[in-house]
Amino acid sequence: MNFDEWIYFSIYVGAGIVAGILLKKFLTPALLQASTRTRWRTDDLLIESVGKWMIPWFVVLGAYLGREHVTMDAKYHLWIDRAVFVFYSFSVAWIVAHVLTGAVTIKNEKEEGASSSIISNILKVLIYGLCILFILQHFNVSITPILTALGVGGLAVALALQDTLSNLFAGVQLISTKKIRQGDLIKLESGQEGVVEDISWRYTTMRTGDNNNIIIPNSKLAGLVILNYFTPQREVVFNVAIGVDYSSDLEKVESVTIEVAKKVRQEMSQCVKSFDPFVRFQRFGENSIDLQVYLKATEQGSQGIIRHQLIKRLKSRYDEEGINIPFPTRSVFIHPPIEETPKKP
Repeated sequence: MNFDEWIYFSIYVGAGIVAGILLKKFLTPALLQASTRTRWRTDDLLIESVGKWMIPWFVVLGAYLGREHVTMDAKYHLWIDRAVFVFYSFSVAWIVAHVLTGAVTIKNEKEEGASSSIISNILKVLIYGLCILFILQHFNVSITPILTALGVGGLAVALALQDTLSNLFAGVQLISTKKIRQGDLIKLESGQEGVVEDISWRYTTMRTGDNNNIIIPNSKLAGLVILNYFTPQREVVFNVAIGVDYSSDLEKVESVTIEVAKKVRQEMSQCVKSFDPFVRFQRFGENSIDLQVYLKATEQGSQGIIRHQLIKRLKSRYDEEGINIPFPTRSVFIHPPIEETPKKP
């Protein structure tokens, strides 16, 4: 290119940069402000996604228009045209994939869950795959042989990757049934408990209470008997066992215990306020009359702190009211050693 051609080309590219910056700076915030009036969050995601491509789009457009003033062979013009088409096609595919995966995340958040990566990955593969087929079709490349080859090759791949595909379909089945979702607290047959961190295309990640991860293949997880503490609801009723002395006034024990439990319910955010604590006497034990006080926690993991506070306050209140909590005692008698009688010779 000569000097004049460089000048024209630079002007077009510079104009594209300025136009992209101005539109991103003024148009995108205005659209985002307008979208706040709607109840949908997907339109915000669409505007933000398009805004990320505003400057690259106009820069490429400026370079595409500026190339008309540059002397070059026709084949280079063809290459540039194809490159620009591929660029815009993949940018649109990226926006569609980003918006759809974001919409899935928003939908799951409304259902008190979170989006698993397997859904996002499947959507991205489908969208980018369709984009590639669209580009090939635009360039007059027959996609029928490609689809045929993929079909035949897919059978061979399916046979070679049976375990991987079983994990994939098991993961899709887990998500579609919504019996286990990301963020749920579950307990396995082995007794291990943890929060579901993610359900990917191959395995499910579960974080335990000591902040370690358990990696479980989806196919094995689908065949286990699992206790889900968050279905059908997160709130859980639990009890705290207590024992009082046989000489205790049981009516007084019941009223004092309920009074303390109600105070704990009102002061702790982990308790369900609408649930009235109650007491049930269980049995005549060996050393005490056993009873249980029932409360309701907002979720399984909140039981520990509620139980902690309730036990401390009950002990203090029982001491004030003269209610005795018995405990077993043991008396040990030590006898003097028995002298052995000497044997006769």
